[in-house]
Amino acid sequence: MAGREQQHTKKVPLFPFLSLLCFASIFLLLSPSPSHSHYRTFQTRTPDSTPCDYSDGSWIHLPDPKPARYDATCKEIFKGWNCISNNKSNAFDLTTWRWKPRTCDLPPFDPLAFLHKFRDTNIGFVGDSLNRNMFVSLFCTLKRVSSEVKKWRPAGADRGFTFLRYNLTIAYHRTNLLARYGRWSANADGGALESLGYREGFRVDIDVPEGTWAEAPAFHDILIFNTGHWWWAPSKFDPVKSPMLFFEKGEPIIPPIPPHVGLDMVLKHMVLFVEKRLQPGAIKFFRTQSPRHFEGGDWDQGGSCQRLQPLLPEQVEEIFSLKNNGTNVEARLVNEHLYKALKGSGFHILDITRMSEFRADAHPSTSGGKKHDDCMHWCLPGITDTWNDLLIEHLNNIKFRD
Repeated sequence: MAGREQQHTKKVPLFPFLSLLCFASIFLLLSPSPSHSHYRTFQTRTPDSTPCDYSDGSWIHLPDPKPARYDATCKEIFKGWNCISNNKSNAFDLTTWRWKPRTCDLPPFDPLAFLHKFRDTNIGFVGDSLNRNMFVSLFCTLKRVSSEVKKWRPAGADRGFTFLRYNLTIAYHRTNLLARYGRWSANADGGALESLGYREGFRVDIDVPEGTWAEAPAFHDILIFNTGHWWWAPSKFDPVKSPMLFFEKGEPIIPPIPPHVGLDMVLKHMVLFVEKRLQPGAIKFFRTQSPRHFEGGDWDQGGSCQRLQPLLPEQVEEIFSLKNNGTNVEARLVNEHLYKALKGSGFHILDITRMSEFRADAHPSTSGGKKHDDCMHWCLPGITDTWNDLLIEHLNNIKFRD
């Protein structure tokens, strides 16, 4: 190896050497074994060995902000999220806020440096439309500095792009529950569910991944998963008219289980599925829940998100505290399930929940073009740009440690 040190013939005093050896042995014995580590969170150490909790911080307003990393002309931005084109009053102001962790810094990532560092890499976002929100943010940022792009759909993806000069592919695999699901109707010949009075609903196979992403673990070098929003969606899975009916190994689970138990079982199976099929050296993240900001009721009850400034800490707790059991309590509830399911796995946690809870001002709201305020998705450019800053900071830390 280049730079190998020359061997020295000078004798080393025995006592200091034995003392050092003894100290090293004690240190190794007391150090936690990697085999006993829990899920990988990012109270990580930066290259200067300073511990950092990126979720503990605040939003600061930049008096002299840098130009936006992309603008409303990026064609991949879903129309309802393009708050600049849709004339949302604070659309331009959204890029003037920066997340500042309390004990460290989270700088905007350098898209050109990222393309160079991660050339010949496949990156997959697997999840619901909030992961698409994040995927589009990354694409638009990279497209601004590298316009030679091939559009395709790798490994069953809903959409994907390769930046040809760097052979870097990013793709979005749409899946609402991670597990395969579809309409279920009672069989005329009867069955276990029919005998309990069920006539229709949604069949959820807890141990079968949805086909849109089943091939993704074998294809991608980096994966970012999410799920959660559809598990608390009574408008879709009405507990009486169209309940979730869970199946395992092709048979209905009897007695039927509620959605939150089904979520735990799906996460358990999907984590195992990914870890068995992921290619060697691949990196996998699970993103925590993206918070909603409906005030005055849920989306179908006249709820809105009209704020034009980030929330104060006390306002965040009022809206999201589990004790209050409010409209938006889903975010922290889902995270409890995620942390439990990922404990002991090889997944890294991408914790975006806390930083996002402050940003009631960053949703499309009435500019989203829906009949109700969109207080779930995020304006682009906007907060999901910071999610990608966090993702790439973590990737850089992983590369540094390796």
